[in-house]
This record gives sequence, structure tokens and C-alpha cells, in this order.
Amino acid sequence: MTEAILVITSFPNKESAQVFAQALIDRKLAACVNVMPACTSVYRWQDNIETAEETPVFIKTRSARYQSVEELILSMHPYELPEVITVPISEGLPAYLRWIIEETT
Repeated sequence: MTEAILVITSFPNKESAQVFAQALIDRKLAACVNVMPACTSVYRWQDNIETAEETPVFIKTRSARYQSVEELILSMHPYELPEVITVPISEGLPAYLRWIIEETT
């Protein structure tokens, strides 16, 4: 088990996702941020079925930075309840995992 984690969120469009990604890198809160192509999300919100175009964002960081990443998401995100999911990275290319830790120290 490493201390590297993958944080997943989404933004309503590519532009806001890229601004967020740049803020993460500027603050050394992430080693790498993938701004993915738009996708369609279907979900239930306040008893209504909603459909929205969203831009998924994958954030490679370390567990010690999670709280700061979450705070930045909440401060920059327009949604009342943004998606924030953390996936532990249990294995990976050792040099890449070291790079994640070094870039977020």
C-alpha cells in the first residue's frame, strides 16, 4: 500500500475543470490532473431524475493532501453537492508513485 491516492470529481465544463486543475498544480496539491472528455451523467437529485454534461477530473496526489484537495474542490465548485471520491492506489510503477509523492511535498 502506498500513500498515493486518486481523487475523482467532475465539473460542469472543460473550462472550469482546467482552471481547477491549474490551481491544484500551482499549490502542489496534485502531481498530475487529468481533465477528461465530457460525459453525460444521469442521477437523482431532490426527487428528480437529472441529466447533465460533465467533465470528469482525475487527481493524483497523496493522502496527506486530501483535506486540502477537498477544500479546494468545495471552494471552486459551483454544485451544492459535488462528487468527491478517493481511491487508494495500492500498487503502481514505483518510480511514478515516488513522483506523485515528490511533487506534492
